[in-house]
Amino acid sequence: MGVLNVTPDSFSDGGDFDRPEIALERAVEMARQGADILDIGGESTRPATFHDNAPLEIEEELRRVLPVIELVSRKLPGVPISIDTYKAEVAKRALEAGASMVNDISGLTYDPGMVKLVAEVGCPVVIMHLLGQPRAIAAPRYKDVIKDLSSFFQRQISFALANGIEIDQIILDPGIGFGKNAQHNLAILARLAEFKPLGRPIMIGPSRKAFIGKILGDAAPTERLEGTSAAIAIGIANGATIVRVHDVKEMVRVAKVADAVVRSVQV
Repeated sequence: MGVLNVTPDSFSDGGDFDRPEIALERAVEMARQGADILDIGGESTRPATFHDNAPLEIEEELRRVLPVIELVSRKLPGVPISIDTYKAEVAKRALEAGASMVNDISGLTYDPGMVKLVAEVGCPVVIMHLLGQPRAIAAPRYKDVIKDLSSFFQRQISFALANGIEIDQIILDPGIGFGKNAQHNLAILARLAEFKPLGRPIMIGPSRKAFIGKILGDAAPTERLEGTSAAIAIGIANGATIVRVHDVKEMVRVAKVADAVVRSVQV
């Protein structure tokens, strides 16, 4: 899954792709590099802007994402588009514009309309774990981060099924970096296989995250390529089936080698 942030303030690429024509160029490039899914988001979730309890206005989010989704869906009709939002109205309009998947960082906890929309449309949905609420992330405190996340996923899967979502629509994301400190993030990667009993595909998004920069001596986001590669490879080895990344060309290569080792992919 290639990340396409059409925002002015995302942590590693804010302002790089916030014009539709530039975003389209990047989408085409990522598809050419091997992205299987394009994840388009219009609201930054970086920590510096995500603790003010003031979600981006829906109309502004729509203004950012809809032109890009429309352009990309026309230019790349064979590449699925994921809308990265926790607002049902944004997801609805994005799906109408050409998206075919919802990536909800709130894990269906923020907007009551999201579970109804996903059930009605029948599209895949990523249920991510976030401690607290969007724009009001809680301080990271867990008895056992894996067990706590597993309990959350069990509750949200039951909630989704009770509201008409089919089990095959559900993808789980432990939310690396969202209400977790560096040790929690490392534990998630090391123990990712413990989510396998939930029976759903696991997506991870460690790409360029702060815990990698911390390990590498406060490396800037654009200097975290090798660290991201290690996190992606370990994640795949431990059961990740979707990896959400900024550096598509390089991470496709990492994934190919990891798959060859872990899944005995024919060389």
